[in-house]
Amino acid sequence: MDIAPLLPPAEVTDAGLSSLARGVIGSEILRIAAEIRALKAKGAAICNLTVGDFDPAHFPIPAELLEGTRAALAEGHTNYPPSDGVPQLREAVTRFYARELGLSYPVESVLVAGGARPLLYGSYRALLDPGDVAVYPVPSWNNNHYAYLTGARAAPLPVSAASNFFPTAEQIRPHLGGAHLLTLNSPLNPTGTVIDRDELRRISDLVVEENRRRQRAGARPLWFVFDQVYWTLTFGGVEHVTPVELVPEVAPYTVLIDAISKAVCATGMRVGWGLMPPAVRRRMADILGHVGAWAPKAEQLASAALLDAPRTLETFQTTMKAKVRERLDALHAGFSAMARDGMPVEVIAPQGAIYLSVRFDLFGQTVRGRTVATNDDIRSLLLEAAGLAVVPFQAFGLEGDTGWFRLSVGAVSMADIAAVLPRLRDLLGQARGR
Repeated sequence: MDIAPLLPPAEVTDAGLSSLARGVIGSEILRIAAEIRALKAKGAAICNLTVGDFDPAHFPIPAELLEGTRAALAEGHTNYPPSDGVPQLREAVTRFYARELGLSYPVESVLVAGGARPLLYGSYRALLDPGDVAVYPVPSWNNNHYAYLTGARAAPLPVSAASNFFPTAEQIRPHLGGAHLLTLNSPLNPTGTVIDRDELRRISDLVVEENRRRQRAGARPLWFVFDQVYWTLTFGGVEHVTPVELVPEVAPYTVLIDAISKAVCATGMRVGWGLMPPAVRRRMADILGHVGAWAPKAEQLASAALLDAPRTLETFQTTMKAKVRERLDALHAGFSAMARDGMPVEVIAPQGAIYLSVRFDLFGQTVRGRTVATNDDIRSLLLEAAGLAVVPFQAFGLEGDTGWFRLSVGAVSMADIAAVLPRLRDLLGQARGR
C-alpha cells in the first residue's frame, strides 16, 4: 500500500524555523567527511586525514575500559546516571588530576558530561549573557559556532605560525577589559601545537589582574576556559601546563575541560569532565541536565576504574602515543623532504594532539590544468589529483585563504601514509619554478 507524505516536499522549507536555526552554519568538517565517504564508496584510493577521530582498527580502546563497560552493563547499570556524573567517576577525576597534574580539586568542582563538547558549549551558556564578548584565537575548534548559538559577541584573534598559532598576552590584553570569556585550547585543534609555558603564565596573570580590577569595581568576572582534552598527547619533549598550575590565583575564574576521548581513543564512549568553581558547576549541571548531556552510566563506571589504574593507563598511552607519533613523524618527514627539494609546502614539527599543520603555497599557479585561487581549490586538487583528504583552517573560524590545512592521523595506517606521499611529491613537483 502506498502511503502519501503528510506534506509535499515542495512545502517543506526553512521559512517557519527560528532565526537561530536559519542562521546556524553546519560543520565544514562533517561536510568534507561526507564527500570523502562518497568517494571511497566508489572505490577511490584516499588517505583520509580529515576526521579528528580514531579508527578502532588502528587505535582500539584499552581492553580494561572495554571489559569494565561490559561488566557494568551486565551488572544492570543501564539506567540514568546522576545528571552531574556518578560519584565514583567524579572522585576518580580528583585523584587523577592530583596524581598526574598536581592539582587539588574538591569533588564539588567536578562536572561529568557526554564528552568535552557539551562542557565547552555549557561554559558559553553558563558564563555569558547575550551580547557578552567572547575572546578566542582563530583557528580554533567551534568557538565561532558556540558564540553564535549563545548570542555572544565574538572577538576572534587571528594567530599564525609565527606565534605557534597561539595568541600572546600582549595580543589579548586590549580585549580583556570588555570581555567576559577567554577560551584557549592546548594542545590545539587544529594545529597540533602547544602553548608556551611562559606565555600561558603571562595570560593567566592578565586574567587575575583583570578580575582584581573588576572585584574592586563590583563588576562581573572574566572567565578563562582552558580546553586540554589533548593534554596527554605531547611529543618531542614538549610539556603541557595548565593555567592553575602556573598561577594558582586564576583558579576561581577558570574552567578546565577534559575527556577520555583523545586520551585513550574512546571518542564514541562520550565521557568528559570539567573542573571549575563549585558555584559554576552547580549551574552548568542544571543547564546540561535539561538537555540530557550526561555520559552513559556504564562507561562512567569503567572510566573511573581506568583513571584509578595508573600503570594500566601508562602502558596503554605509551603504545598509543608511539603509534600517533609514528604517523605524524612520517608525514612531517615526507613534507620536510619536499620543502627541501623546493616544492611549495611548509610543515610544523609535531608537538601534540593527533594533528599536523601543513601549508600548501599553490596560489596563483596552474597545476594539472587548474588555476589555484583559494584554499578550497587546493583541497580539491589534493583530493582529486593525489588522493589526500585534508581540512582547511577556514573550518576552524579563520577567515581568508592562507594555504594552511589540518592533517589528522587517528584514522589512517602507516601504509596509507606511505602510499600518499609519492602521489603528493608528484603533484607538488609540478608546481616548481614559480
